[in-house]
Order: sequence, then C-alpha cells, then structure tokens
Amino acid sequence: MNEEELRAGLRSEMAGLTPPAPLSTGATLGAARRGRFRRRAVWAVLASTAVVLAVAGFAAVTSPDGHVYEPAGQGPLGQAGTSGDTKEPWPTGPDGQPQEDRTARAGTKYDQGVQLLNAAVSVVPAGFTTPEDPPGQPAEQRTLRTHQAQFEDRVSGVDVWSYSSSVAVAQNNGTGRVIVEVHDAGSSLPTEPCDLAQAFWGMRGECQVETVGSARVGVVVRPGSDDRLDQWSAYRHPDGMVVFVAQGVRLDESRPALTTLPFTVPQLAALALDERFHLK
Repeated sequence: MNEEELRAGLRSEMAGLTPPAPLSTGATLGAARRGRFRRRAVWAVLASTAVVLAVAGFAAVTSPDGHVYEPAGQGPLGQAGTSGDTKEPWPTGPDGQPQEDRTARAGTKYDQGVQLLNAAVSVVPAGFTTPEDPPGQPAEQRTLRTHQAQFEDRVSGVDVWSYSSSVAVAQNNGTGRVIVEVHDAGSSLPTEPCDLAQAFWGMRGECQVETVGSARVGVVVRPGSDDRLDQWSAYRHPDGMVVFVAQGVRLDESRPALTTLPFTVPQLAALALDERFHLK
C-alpha cells in the first residue's frame, strides 16, 4: 500500500463515523450549576459540623437526666493544653504535669469534688434514700452520684475552680435529685442575690430573696421555660465563694418523679450557707 492509498483509506473510515452531538450551552451551564450546588452543600455540612463541635467542645460531666453539666460561669473554654485564650498551660496535676483539660481527675481539687458529693449526700433529709451506682461503674457512666472539679479561669495569677455534685434522691417509687455547685472566690458571677440565682446554668425563673440570719439568699422558687430543675438557691459568702443548691422532682425520663421536693424553700435557702459546702 502506497501513501495515497493509506490516506484514502483513512478518509473513508472517518467519513463512516457518527459525529458527536453538538455541545449544548444549556446543558453545560446546567452541569456547572449542579456542580456548584454540590460544592456549596458540602461546605454547608462542614460548616454546620464545625459549629456543633465548637459548641460541644467543652470539658463537662453528664448530669443524671442526660444534660451536660454547664457551670454557672459562662466563660469560653480553651483548647486542650491552654486556659481560655491565654495559651497558658492547664493547672498542674499531682504528677507535676499540666492537666489534659479543665477537669481534675486526681489531686486536691478532685478530692474537693468528692468532699462536696459526700456533703450533698449528708444533707438529704430523713424519709428519702440516696441510691448508689453499681460497684465498679466507670465515672462517665454514673448517674446516681456524680461529682466534678473543673478549672474555670485564671484571675491575677490565681486559679479559679468550680465543683459540682449530683445526688439521686428516692422516695417510694419516685426519684429526683439534689445538686450542689460551688465556685471559688474570684469568679465573675453576680453579687445581687436574685441575679446570682438566675445565673445558675443560665436558667431563669421566679426568684425571691430569703433572709437566713443576717444573710440574704436568692431562691428561684419556680423555673421559667428551662425546667431541668424545680428550685435552687444561691449565696455568695463574704470571702467571695459562691454556693448553689438545687433540687428537682425528676432524675431522668426513665424513672417516675418524686411527688414532693426534699426541701422547703427556707431549708433550701439555709443550705446555701451550710458550712459543709463552704469548701476550703
């Protein structure tokens, strides 16, 4: 086969092929729009996920009804290894190394959380029992008795901590709970009794001031739209330490509620001044 015969054969094959459909401007724009929509959808999902993680990314303990423990102080929480936005190390643990996060898992601060739990158990009145979690239950799975010591802030070079405890209280077939939360002096919590009471977990409600001796105690006697708890009291000691004592008729949705709260309003107010909660 010579060169001319080769060229003729190629022209014949090309003529027999079906040409591709002409490019549609509308189809091209449609495909581009679909691609852009998909890209936007992906970024929206990623952004939403980032927001959820940012909101959930605080060191916390789960309360008996499934809510995450939210300290009364509304300060931002920093990344692991830093405190707030200062980029300073977390407080030093008993091993001489900075903690992994805000929660103390050993040492004197942890022990104060245990002390607060024991004190909360001790004030439950006669007629109510305080059931315990099964022996050997991991701390993160406990629901009947929980405690936590948490670093909040560093003010003028001094570490400010909060401590919380939750105790299940039972009577007949019902189970409720008593919560005690203590904040070190130096916190930014309000001073006025009812302002202080309504700072607890960011909840609001109908507040009244109770007088205990010469002290004035804020007591929320009826919650607002946030009804995780039924009543709570708040008191700032002269040394600046803040104590909250709360009670609720329900521990969680899986158990029947109490028919009556453990404490009267005056008793709840007096407990905020109880020296057993005035941690040293």
